[in-house]
Amino acid sequence: MEKLKSLVPSSIKQMIANSSEDDLPSTCESLLNFFLNLDQFHQVVRDLVDPGSRLCGKNSDAAIELKLKGNQCYLSGDYAKALSFYTQALRIAPVDSIDKDRNLVATLFLNRASLLQKMDLLVECLQDCNRALQISPTYTKAWYRRGKVNASLGNYEDAVQDLIIAKDMEPSSGGKKQIESELKIILDQSKSAGSKFVQKNANNLRVPDEPVQVNLQCVITPDKGRGMASQCDIPESSLVHREEPYAVIILKHCRETYCHYCLNKLPADAIPCTSCSIPLYCSHNCQVLAGGQLLKNFPMKHSSNEILFNKFEEYIAQITRGIDFYPGDEHFFEHKHECQGAHWPMILPSDIVLAGRVLVKCIEQRRACSEGFNLTETLELSHNYLDASPESKLESHIYSIVLLYCIQHSYGFELPINGASISQRGKQSREKILFKLRWLQCTCFDLKLLSLSILQIVILIFQIRVNSMAIVCMKSNDDRPPNQFGDTVPGGTALTSTLEQIRVGQAIYAAGSLFNHSCRPNIHAYFLSRTLIIRTTEFVTSGCPLELSYGPQVGQWDCKDRLQFLEGNYSFRCRCSGCSEVNLSDLVINAFHCINPTCSGIVLDCSVVNCEKQKLKQFPKFPKGSSSESHLQIGKLSCDYIDSVGYLALQKKNRTLDGDPGYCLKCGSYCNLESSCAAVDEAWIYIKRLEDSIVSREISRTVVLDALRSLHLLRTILHACNKAIAKTEDNLAQAFSLVGDLQSARDHCKASVEILEKLYDHHHIAIGYELVKLASIQLSLGDHNVVDSINRLAAIFLRYYGSDADTIFPNLQSLREMALKLVQRLES
Repeated sequence: MEKLKSLVPSSIKQMIANSSEDDLPSTCESLLNFFLNLDQFHQVVRDLVDPGSRLCGKNSDAAIELKLKGNQCYLSGDYAKALSFYTQALRIAPVDSIDKDRNLVATLFLNRASLLQKMDLLVECLQDCNRALQISPTYTKAWYRRGKVNASLGNYEDAVQDLIIAKDMEPSSGGKKQIESELKIILDQSKSAGSKFVQKNANNLRVPDEPVQVNLQCVITPDKGRGMASQCDIPESSLVHREEPYAVIILKHCRETYCHYCLNKLPADAIPCTSCSIPLYCSHNCQVLAGGQLLKNFPMKHSSNEILFNKFEEYIAQITRGIDFYPGDEHFFEHKHECQGAHWPMILPSDIVLAGRVLVKCIEQRRACSEGFNLTETLELSHNYLDASPESKLESHIYSIVLLYCIQHSYGFELPINGASISQRGKQSREKILFKLRWLQCTCFDLKLLSLSILQIVILIFQIRVNSMAIVCMKSNDDRPPNQFGDTVPGGTALTSTLEQIRVGQAIYAAGSLFNHSCRPNIHAYFLSRTLIIRTTEFVTSGCPLELSYGPQVGQWDCKDRLQFLEGNYSFRCRCSGCSEVNLSDLVINAFHCINPTCSGIVLDCSVVNCEKQKLKQFPKFPKGSSSESHLQIGKLSCDYIDSVGYLALQKKNRTLDGDPGYCLKCGSYCNLESSCAAVDEAWIYIKRLEDSIVSREISRTVVLDALRSLHLLRTILHACNKAIAKTEDNLAQAFSLVGDLQSARDHCKASVEILEKLYDHHHIAIGYELVKLASIQLSLGDHNVVDSINRLAAIFLRYYGSDADTIFPNLQSLREMALKLVQRLES
């Protein structure tokens, strides 16, 4: 796209840079006219939509090569690499390709099944055997392996039937004898054990049972415009909204590890799309829901023993036809229009691909009800086109034109715009475009209507950039201390846990975007698979706007950084209480320590001071009834603590800051911030080395000791509540956990929690995540205080996740049980 951007004439660039929403028809048409006469544009589109280069298409030769690499790793015992090679091969293997007189895809599924059996992943192995048989029902080895796995799982009845079928299909007498001996063993086992049924749990969508009982209404506030409020009082932790996405896309860095439909973690037996090499799915259901083509049902050839075949015909059919699952008529197959082996879904940015999915879904919906086509009326989302940078405006114009032609090629039908087919108007313009785009095999276009569609996509791109939500999932890492320093681990087999959020997708929620932002939110958004769920994190009175955080909250970044982030990404200046009045967290989060060792005052740099002094100038006092008034109680400063950091410098009357950069707000001592910053930068070099060591799991005593010295230096330079100190304490807690020094890990983890308690309120979710780690370490040490930690983190998780707490963090229940056992053991 950079090449196309560089070719746009300055006159058109200037026109687009100065354009408003009303100017879009002329700017879009001007750029489109220019591109239609530009050979480079046609080449770019050809490169994106032509599957001939096999970037996203299937490739039998490459799949066979990957299969051979997997075989080599399998034989050498490197099962992790073998699994990766087999899955990659499945991703690009054409479903009808043949390798050594066998269907290649069926062979790959069976190879992976053999590997999964070696890895003791028996249920996954059984699923891959089924997939191999769905493609090749007469695959003797698949029936044999299926029988062996069913026997290991205790499914003796199925195992016997599998092996009888395998024996019947086995051509060699030696093979038949081997299967007969296996059958005898299994029959003996079945006599002493009852048969059981094993079914793989679908790693799919989970619909909560808890109903939404809050009536919401759209309100207009004087400071933020449109927002959402409740018509009644809402208790803390109440479920206020649940919604499926209008459109969703997986982020590119998660394509290899998360399901492309439900966004859950991929299992070992991930299923690829059968038509292109981009998606991987966690289950057959997700593959169907996404819109990828299904495996073909190949005809079953009768075996030599007709009587035996008839006896097991129903059983064979049940296995080989797979799962009968069909979504409802209103379901949108979001991958269907991309599933052509073309390059554009892989190459274009995620938000542009998401725009394509929104566009196609809108077309389908309008087509079904024969209504006019208007994206802005369909979603009714806000955008920031007028305030966007010239660079962003130009990019959106270019991406809109390219995306429209990509969809036209992949979708294969006339785009209906404003209720009329493009072919109904503009014969002269249509002929001109057909001459230019004959290679697209398009049959109908109209320049003005096409420009109209482009301008709607331009607005759609900005709607997505302003209103789309990042879908996150929780990732828990359990690490057994390797005892690297030679210390004994009192907890024996206990594990240490950490919890982090992973961004896996980007989605548009038609109603979810109506909730406004606050850096001091009173609601919390989280996700179960693709489903957006919103809960209150405090008691909310009737009529009070419900506000969530679009990005960093108070206590995560200081005010100037938050304001810059929100203005740069969403084009508004935040007016919440956290950004409009002096806030303790904003003062201490990046503050320096007073040079007087006996003084606990804070020293601020010029950027923080200037930001705090400008608050009342930029944000006058809110009128009565504004949305920020409800947060004044939360935003009140703690007088006791402010007294220790610089109460005399804070004017109680209007809460403005009366101080200068470099001077202590309590005693007035001057600190040379230039030398302090240099010392901090030097200390941070060693802390960064510790972070790298934690990632690589190669932690030496020297790295840890250097980090400890750096922490001591930071404590003399930075204020005790500076978040850099909390981060360093957390890094040291992880490092000591990994090397088995759990007592030091506990002390540093507790120190981190104590700092976070100053930056947030005591029941904030950030403290809950840190308490997971502290509780795990306390369990490993046999520390009875773990009960208090677990009770506290459970209360925090209940506040933010309600009845979904155990689903979001499955280890929560096991932590409770381990703590109970520990207490019982200590009491006895």
